[in-house]
Amino acid sequence: MSSFPATAAIYEIKSADLPLVAFQLKSMDLQAVEQALSQQLAETPGFFDHDPALIDLDNLATDAGAIDFSRLINVLRQNQLNPVAVKTSNAQWLEAAKVAGLSQADDARIRRQVPVAPAPAVAAPAPVPVAPTLTDAMVLDKPLRSGQQVYAKGRDLIVLAMVNPGAEVLADGHIHVYAPLRGKAIAGARGFAGARIFAQNMDPELISIAGVYRTSENPLPSEVRGHAAQVSLQTGPDGDKLLIVPLRA
Repeated sequence: MSSFPATAAIYEIKSADLPLVAFQLKSMDLQAVEQALSQQLAETPGFFDHDPALIDLDNLATDAGAIDFSRLINVLRQNQLNPVAVKTSNAQWLEAAKVAGLSQADDARIRRQVPVAPAPAVAAPAPVPVAPTLTDAMVLDKPLRSGQQVYAKGRDLIVLAMVNPGAEVLADGHIHVYAPLRGKAIAGARGFAGARIFAQNMDPELISIAGVYRTSENPLPSEVRGHAAQVSLQTGPDGDKLLIVPLRA
């Protein structure tokens, strides 16, 4: 009489955490979505690397009509995103998404991307999350002109010359600018909330960490603008905020 081997000898089932890119759909025009994604990849090659993605539909009106999930999934895959789940309160959309092979992820927490005011310099810094595995830092020693963009994928970025207005620096880790920062700086580009931005002369058009951003339309306070400063992400009961403080000698 044959017997089956113990389950533990064949497989085990355990819980696992998987970092996801949240793709927040804001338009039903999938052709426009495809064009915008293609343009982003043309400007930032390698920004997506077949990352698993959550399709978030909470920004769409629930009566906006039917969604062609098969086409949407193909658009994302063609642009190096791998959709695996959907977040929506619309029962019809959820059913159509499941038919297309997506899982339900209504309990997923997505970081808000809203401009926030800086906390005062005396505020306590937030606990720093465990950093992802990063390779050696990328080092730039030439100024970045308007229209230029540099992305340090999977690493920190160290800039030894000016980041001019209209230029953009991105990194999955920290960004250090040992010169004036007058363009855009995006740290933690793939969601690492513990990333920081350091600048010898902080006067950016935009700063962002893990999707939370602040633009020059909301000017920096005098104690940090034009001075050595650092930016970090602080998480509290009211959401995520950028903490901008001077660097003291």
